[in-house]
Formats: sequence, C-alpha cells, structure tokens
Amino acid sequence: MPMHRTGGSTRAVEFAPRIAELLSRYGDAPLFRLEPDTIGIADPDLMNAVLSGRPANEHERPTFKPVQGRSVTRTEASAFMQALGADVRAALQRPVDSAADVSGPWPHAGHVYLRDLLFGREHLRFRVLVDRRLELTPKLTWAAVASGAAVLGRPKSDEPLSKLATLVLDSQNYRDRRHAMFLYRRMGAPMCFTVSALVTSALWLGAPFRDDMSNRNILLEALRLLPPSWNILRVASPEFLSVDERIGPGDDILLFPLLSHRNPKFWDDPEEFLPERWDELDSENHPGYLPFGPTSERCWARHMVFPLAERLLDLVRRDGLVVSPDQTKVKVELGGLLELSEVRMVRP
Repeated sequence: MPMHRTGGSTRAVEFAPRIAELLSRYGDAPLFRLEPDTIGIADPDLMNAVLSGRPANEHERPTFKPVQGRSVTRTEASAFMQALGADVRAALQRPVDSAADVSGPWPHAGHVYLRDLLFGREHLRFRVLVDRRLELTPKLTWAAVASGAAVLGRPKSDEPLSKLATLVLDSQNYRDRRHAMFLYRRMGAPMCFTVSALVTSALWLGAPFRDDMSNRNILLEALRLLPPSWNILRVASPEFLSVDERIGPGDDILLFPLLSHRNPKFWDDPEEFLPERWDELDSENHPGYLPFGPTSERCWARHMVFPLAERLLDLVRRDGLVVSPDQTKVKVELGGLLELSEVRMVRP
C-alpha cells in the first residue's frame, strides 16, 4: 500500500488487488506476460516501438469508439471536441462565484462544480448526461440518451445553449439526435470525470500546499503518481511481432504509464510526491511520461484539462480546505479511469 508523507502525516492509497499486484510484481519489469493472450509493457523504448508500429484503430481510442455499431468519423469527433473547447473557454471566462463551496467528498464535489460550471445553465435533458450516476451501468446511460433524444425539443430563443447542445439540436432525425446526444455524453462527462479525479489525487497526495508551489507542478506530479489514464490498449497486430520475440501473433498489448511513471531509472525518489521536480523536467518529452497518451495520439482534450483543474485547485486553496485529519486511507478501484474513491475535504 503506497504511503505519501505530507504535512507531517502519512496518507495511504489502497489499490484494487489487480493494480496492487501490477505495482508490486511488475514495477520495474520492461515487458511481462499478464494473461495467456496479453502482454504488459512499461519500458519507454518498448512502449514507443509499439505505438509507432501502427496508428490506433477506432476501438482503441475512446473518442472514436463506435456508438451502437455506428462509427464516429474524425470530422464528427473533431466538431464535438471543438464545441466542447468553446464551452470550456466560455465557462472559464466567467468570474469565480465567491460563494462556491467545494468542501465535502471528492471527486463528487469537484465533479458537481465542473458540471455546473460547464453545463449548469443547460436544459435538464442535456445536463443529466454528465451525471456521475450514469456510470453505474451502460444501460442507464443509454436510457438517458434515448429518452432525452425522443422528447427533446428546441429550447426557447432566450434559453442558454452550449455549443455541444447546438450540435445535438442540428440533427435531422431521432436516430442522428440519439447518436449526437451520446457523443455529448462522451465528450462532456469524461471532462468532468478526469479533471475531478486528477484534482482529487493532487489533494490527497499533497494538500495543504505551500504558497509558492504552482498549480502546474502540482498537477503534473499528480498525473505522474496517479494518472487517470493508467493504461493504453493495443489489440494483437502483426506489426508488433518485431518489437520483442516474446510477443506472439495473438497477443494483445497493454502499455502501463502507471508503471513507467514510477520507474526509478527515470525518476528520482519515484514514490515521493515532489511537484518541484517539474521545475527542471520537460513534461512533453520525459521518458515514459504519458499522462495524455503518446505524442502522435495525445488526448485532444488535454489543453482543457489543465485550466479547469487549476480553477478547482484555486478554489480549494482560496478556502484553505484540507483533507479531513481523521482520514488516513483511500481506495482505488479497478476501472478504466484511475480515481480515488472518496477524499473528505473540510474547512480547518
């Protein structure tokens, strides 16, 4: 169970058994067999070789994953991502609400703040699509999408409307509107999930922070130790056979930034939360540092993540919130997104 010393206290992260085994058993292994048909890789050079072998297909990049069998084109994905970018910029231009309160259980409190910041003035049929509770089951998500698409009408002319919602309302029929509403969910919800998970990790690892410690460094270091995107999948392909003789023609490959981010070959004091290390390191080119994926396939939303995360951190630091003194342990469940289960932020 990794321990992090901060402010004279010790806080522990309890990983799900499969993740804990990964860290303890393969922490410094360049390449290893996870399953009869799955290879794990954590060496930066081998990771680069795999990623250079071929471009990711539509099933390997969440943005392009087909929706109910319908492909998402690059043009379509780009349009939705640009719309989300416009909505994020518009939200960040609004002044910070002096009454905003982000105390309570995180990442929930952070997610709610982001949801309201980005989509709080939106029609309920849209706003529900970024609700955390839809993650309970894919059927719940699809039910919200399908029902919303069926009854959604155009809002009144003076109702606020996000750029994402505009794309949905421009759909020509129910099938297209349902598809667009799912993409609204796919773009909007992960932004709130990822940013709130990232800031939660930063708070657990290091809060309270020194006044001279930059938000940028805090976030870069939180992304190193607890990257929300902690693995990258590549399904079996002949292009990978030349990377290493242990890779077979039927082997899927999992690349693990969670491991490469902690490799002592590339990091001094790899288990320590040291934001100041980023005064000297280059986050774009440091070996094995892939919090937003490889250079050739960087997450399109990465430039939105930092401004939103900094806004959240500013609120926490403004109000002097601290991790509840009686909380010394937090869990990380096994899932596609690496996030801490609940961190209680309180006023001192």
